[in-house]
Amino acid sequence: MRGLQSIIVIAFLITIAHAGDISRKGTSGADQLLIPVGASSIATAGAFLSNVTGVEAMFVNPAGLSASGKAEALFSYSKYIADTKVSYFAGSYNVGDLGAFGLSFKSLNFGDIPVTTVLNPDGTGATFSPSYFVFGVTYSKRIADRVRAGVNVKYISETVMATGAEGVAIDFGVQYQFKGNLSLGVALKNVGGNMRYTGTDLQVRTQVPNATATYYGSGMYEPVTEPFPIPSMFEFSMAYEIPLMEGNSVTLGSMYRNNNSLEDQVNFGAEAKLMDVFRIRGGYEMLTQNRDDSEYGATFGFGVEYFLSGFGVNIDYAYRTFRSFSGSQVVDIKVSF
Repeated sequence: MRGLQSIIVIAFLITIAHAGDISRKGTSGADQLLIPVGASSIATAGAFLSNVTGVEAMFVNPAGLSASGKAEALFSYSKYIADTKVSYFAGSYNVGDLGAFGLSFKSLNFGDIPVTTVLNPDGTGATFSPSYFVFGVTYSKRIADRVRAGVNVKYISETVMATGAEGVAIDFGVQYQFKGNLSLGVALKNVGGNMRYTGTDLQVRTQVPNATATYYGSGMYEPVTEPFPIPSMFEFSMAYEIPLMEGNSVTLGSMYRNNNSLEDQVNFGAEAKLMDVFRIRGGYEMLTQNRDDSEYGATFGFGVEYFLSGFGVNIDYAYRTFRSFSGSQVVDIKVSF
């Protein structure tokens, strides 16, 4: 256990030393990695990194996937900013002592965008729709009575007409359950190399310089685009459950996020469980610096959980507020068996 604690402390100190660089704001790409999924997590502002379990943990903290002993499937749909739609599907299966495995797929729908050119700035009459998606493979295992660990490998793809970029990112996560109702969670997310756009749409036809008298043709060249990093982060979270009457409880959580390309964040969340069936959730997101520039704020939501003969259904809703846009609404349906 001392070895695990040392790893957590070392990872935390290393990340503190290299992240939170405000001067790098606007230099990273693949921001679809930052769009949260899962209504229950969004409603609590992602603060329950330490006790999230099952298929919902694949995005938040892969360590929690092995906490569920069932097969689960989750479908989430979100109306994001500027009429962007986010769809997410995840499925998992626990193989007992071998651990739990999961697959996930997140895609963005931007709608149809008019094609404009230098000669047709008002549009050519044609349209296009960018294709952004993230495909993930997750593995999680309980490595001790109170410790779970997990890893999530993600393939990232961005395509705009005939130009695109692709990359690979990895998430690592650990959860520790103290004696009692206190839990701790650590996650290192989006660790990977730079991405770069390439494609035929970048190619430009031009007159060949220094042409001879026998050749006056034109040539094609493609500019070398600038590589961009992906938005990696380190997250540390703690949560505490307060039991009330049988089947009722209140859970409080907080999460500190250390970013590599913007200010750090502190998020808070709370969830009330009623009669083991209903959930009422709330949360708040804030920057540690330049708080007036924060795009996010309050979150809230609710959920219903129903089990019958080993088959479970969860329906969850979340609302996330924005400073410059209308709020984002998220609806989830999860089944377990």
